Amino acid sequence: MGFTTPDLCDAYPDHVHVLEPVFRAFGAETTFSGPVETLKVFEDNALIRQVLETAGEGRVLVVDGGGSLRCALLGGRLAYLAHTNGWSGVVVNGAVRDAAELNQVPVGIRALNTVPRRSDKKGAGERGGTVMFAGATFRPHMYLYADDDGILLAERNLLA
Repeated sequence: MGFTTPDLCDAYPDHVHVLEPVFRAFGAETTFSGPVETLKVFEDNALIRQVLETAGEGRVLVVDGGGSLRCALLGGRLAYLAHTNGWSGVVVNGAVRDAAELNQVPVGIRALNTVPRRSDKKGAGERGGTVMFAGATFRPHMYLYADDDGILLAERNLLA
């Protein structure tokens, strides 16, 4: 079922939270949605890889990278992994790299910016907790909706 974030805002004004418009769009899918899976990491993407290696089942991986722009948490290889394993999208409160490659992958990606430096790969981080950024609080199983107009968060699936 198709949607636009403006239509969802109009139809469900008391049920959506609009994220602050701080993200750049990457990935070949400009519109994506799904249940939220959360990660909290800092300048280390090993846990991101571990999660993206699992079946995404249409979920959106929301990564709180602490807003760091010193290194990239997602690049071309991880984006392809997300697509291959059925993730709808990835939202990164941090940086990505391989922008030209990301834009060829049929998955939705939002991030603060790009940087060419790779991250550590030690496996530090936390999965499945509450994370907060861009004026929103994300919890697993919430629903995220993204398109060219912005990103929304809701407690339930508004498209069901």
